[in-house]
Amino acid sequence: MRAIQHNIDVIRAVSAALYDYSHSELKALLEQYCSPNLDVRFCEPFGAVNDLGALMSKVIAPLARAWPDLERRNTILMSGQTNEGSNWVGVAGYYTGTFITPWLDIPPTGHQTSMRFHEFFRFGEGKIVEIQAVWDIPEVMMQAGAWPLSPSLGREWHVPGPTSQDGLNIPIDSGGISAKSLSHVLDMLTALSKHPAQGGPEVMELDRYWHPKMNWYGPSGIGTARGVEGFRNWHQIPFLAAMPDRGQFEVEVEAHFFAQDNYVAVTGWPDMAQTHTGGGWLGLPPTDKKITLKSLDFWRLENGLIRENWVLLDLIDVYQQLGVDVLGRMREFNKARIRFDRNTGEAQHA
Repeated sequence: MRAIQHNIDVIRAVSAALYDYSHSELKALLEQYCSPNLDVRFCEPFGAVNDLGALMSKVIAPLARAWPDLERRNTILMSGQTNEGSNWVGVAGYYTGTFITPWLDIPPTGHQTSMRFHEFFRFGEGKIVEIQAVWDIPEVMMQAGAWPLSPSLGREWHVPGPTSQDGLNIPIDSGGISAKSLSHVLDMLTALSKHPAQGGPEVMELDRYWHPKMNWYGPSGIGTARGVEGFRNWHQIPFLAAMPDRGQFEVEVEAHFFAQDNYVAVTGWPDMAQTHTGGGWLGLPPTDKKITLKSLDFWRLENGLIRENWVLLDLIDVYQQLGVDVLGRMREFNKARIRFDRNTGEAQHA
């Protein structure tokens, strides 16, 4: 329990340096709390980051230059130990700021912009030894009118934090609730994996595990789904039709589950593998390529059922594995776009 509180306190301090963004303060905190052998795994196009200096210079600093009033707002902060004995902290929320200059060649809007994130931190001996992070970069493209690929089936919007409004103050010791929450999510995932190999949709027993008013908050490019019917229509049916062998390659992936009270989280790099044999998902034809997914998720249970599920996956990496260069296509999509220099008033091509 003491270690869990320590880990939460460390990430709260780091988060404070990102809320009132200070490059020097953030750098000093990370130098204090990160292991010298830090392993950083970021979403594409960043990929594996060699060290803390590269994290600051290649990932954080460019975003802060594009959004000079950068701040980060957390909506979920939870910690726990996996069954394998690893200690993790999971954080969800969004970065926000005024989009002034291009970032990753995404044209600026001059308006406030937001970008969801899921970031996971593994601790060892009181230090951060591993970071796994997905930023919802397609969300930024959409706000800039620069998303060059198929529209989402689900609802695109500013995804909210927990309706219970307790995501930043989750009880640490709750008399066995954490274990029950974790068991419920693991049983749900086991039931999901039964379809289609072991029968029709009924074998998943969705009503047994999910609240009637559930919200499934998918990444931009897939979108949010409401209720079991919405979940099936706007995510699950297209996903399973495209990759019916999902869940059959568990030895090739890793998944780290942990729980805190009514919240459960999973991280893995990657944590899913399947073969893209069907069409329709993401608006793409079948490729017969075996792909992996880096999906970082949070679940919140209410009255013993899953009421909310936040899902972020590295969608740019998925497209890349399927042969689509998202950033390259975005550049082509926007190469004739005209914007105006704020200082001179002259027209410029994006």
